Amino acid sequence: MKKIVLFTLLILLAGCETAYYDAWEQVGVHKRDILVDRIEETQEAQEKTQEQFKDALEQYRAVVNFDGGDLEKRYNKLNAEYEDSDQAAKAISGHIDSVEDVAEDLFDEWEDELAQIQNRTLRDDSAKKLHDTRYKYQQMVKSMRKAEKSVHPVLTTLRDQVLYLKHNLNAQAISALKGELSTINSDVNTLILDMQKSIDEANLFINRIKN
Repeated sequence: MKKIVLFTLLILLAGCETAYYDAWEQVGVHKRDILVDRIEETQEAQEKTQEQFKDALEQYRAVVNFDGGDLEKRYNKLNAEYEDSDQAAKAISGHIDSVEDVAEDLFDEWEDELAQIQNRTLRDDSAKKLHDTRYKYQQMVKSMRKAEKSVHPVLTTLRDQVLYLKHNLNAQAISALKGELSTINSDVNTLILDMQKSIDEANLFINRIKN
């Protein structure tokens, strides 16, 4: 299920997690559905981040290859890409936090409901599924957090170079940026790969939890 949008106002007015979940359950949307939706939103944010950092790298290369014209205009473009990249990184962190919130509530509910199952065979089977699902979930979140961390080296390098360029709009600044091109290129490639691994891991988890 993509992007839960129904009854948003009602849920905002509810003001607490319990009321939030109760409101959705009234229309047949359960914690499992919300978890899947938030994972998919995280994947979308990761895909956008991949593209954003590719754009930032291209703009960085454009500055490094600058051979005349308005250097300040180049700086403004690079700074805009840095700011967009920073916002993309923050968005990913927020999405992962939201995934963790609903997952914890889902697993707590599952744990509590196990005690209500009187048939031991059914209870044991459900407990095993909880254990397996939680394990797969932890793998997925670990992959998400790894991808999240891979953003930081790129942002740090971009911020340093953007500020340096701001203070030194001259050939010397271009030379300094050129010296970091190999590093930032490597970091962006690592980021893209980590993001893709996380996206793929999330797909595996979604397929598991839906079946």
